[in-house]
Amino acid sequence: MAYTSTTNEGSVIVNITLPWEQLKDPYETAVKQATKKATETTSVKGFRKGHVPEEMAKGNVDRMQVLSQVVDEGIRTDFVEAVTKDGLKVAGNPQVSVKKMAEGNDVEVELTVALIPVVDLPKDWKKIVSGVNADFAAKKSDGGDAVDKDEVEAELRRLAESRTTTTVVARGAKDGDEVKIDFDVKIDGVVIEGGSSKDYNLVLGKGAFIPGFEENIIGMEATQEKSFDLAFPEKYHAEHLAGKSAVFEVTLHEVSERVVPTLDDAFAVSLGGTFQTLEELRANISEGMQSEKVQSFEESRKTAYLEKLSDVTEVVIPQALIDDEIARMVSEMEGKVSQSGMSFDQYLEGMGKTRADLGEMWSPQAKKRIISALLLEKLGDALEIDPASADVEVEMNKTLAMYQGMKDMEEKIDMKQLYEYTKGILRNNQVFEVLGKQK
Repeated sequence: MAYTSTTNEGSVIVNITLPWEQLKDPYETAVKQATKKATETTSVKGFRKGHVPEEMAKGNVDRMQVLSQVVDEGIRTDFVEAVTKDGLKVAGNPQVSVKKMAEGNDVEVELTVALIPVVDLPKDWKKIVSGVNADFAAKKSDGGDAVDKDEVEAELRRLAESRTTTTVVARGAKDGDEVKIDFDVKIDGVVIEGGSSKDYNLVLGKGAFIPGFEENIIGMEATQEKSFDLAFPEKYHAEHLAGKSAVFEVTLHEVSERVVPTLDDAFAVSLGGTFQTLEELRANISEGMQSEKVQSFEESRKTAYLEKLSDVTEVVIPQALIDDEIARMVSEMEGKVSQSGMSFDQYLEGMGKTRADLGEMWSPQAKKRIISALLLEKLGDALEIDPASADVEVEMNKTLAMYQGMKDMEEKIDMKQLYEYTKGILRNNQVFEVLGKQK
């Protein structure tokens, strides 16, 4: 392999020449494999499928496609070797441009990929970390990581609500009931996006719709239809609807009376756990919430370290890295939205936004996330943190245990990649442990 590399505005361009002598043997092997497959899949009049002569099957082999696959495998290895030899840290997959490729000739390929930028820790980074620790020590002394009685009671009520029973009743709907409705929301006679639903279950009094909607449902009975006008609030999450008047057309199908369990010892026992009294349940909830709050408090401190440091760090981030980070953020949001039972497209419609809008909105945040990751790695270097192999393997085994017996997943696990990923997580955790002790 012969190559040249040129850096340009946060990226590197690597030109690789693959000599035919390097490609010849794997190419011929790949052609034979493709030909064998063609003999099994090609249909030719006069021959049974799978019994086509090899010479005839050769005509159905796309030799250029085979060569392209062989070249692709070759340049991946050579590209890694080239950037490693030049000491370059790259991010993501390179864009590949084939300059010259023909059977029997050397192949020339150009690859362009973003470089991971180099950052320096602020000179007063220890002072910044100490300041964060002081702030959080003050918050902790003020009860910033404590759970109060009202929070526990609210969680108890939520738990009781989740075990509500319903009974269909033949009367007008009232506050607290659950109703099944069809509705259309129209502006200028046209149903708005996401403004139509069938058999929608609505609990009256929860404030799920705009002010005035639920009040108009109260008193309606099964099979009754009703039309009424309402204006969207001036401050509304879907800005294109804010302040606009609309016609709401509703058909009520069913009214159900809801019975929320009483918070007493019997309720605690009904949960099927080890609780015999409401006080035992209340104590368990308080303990769980306390643990979550402490964890959240510590996560907030970790975020504060990186935000404070990134605010005083100047570095140029290649657009390719920002685009990749935005794609990850969108994927994370899609996962959260799907858990609510809503499609991501519906979510965007309700927000009055597009994926392109999200990219523009999240670009500053994506840049800060990248800088934070770079700073975290730099902190690990400065603090000379290098997790022991034995500790990494212990954590790896915990991950592997989750997939034990899942043959398909076990076969897909890249042990080297898992080791590096696990080591990175451990390293970051150890960095934060040390930062937390900075005075």
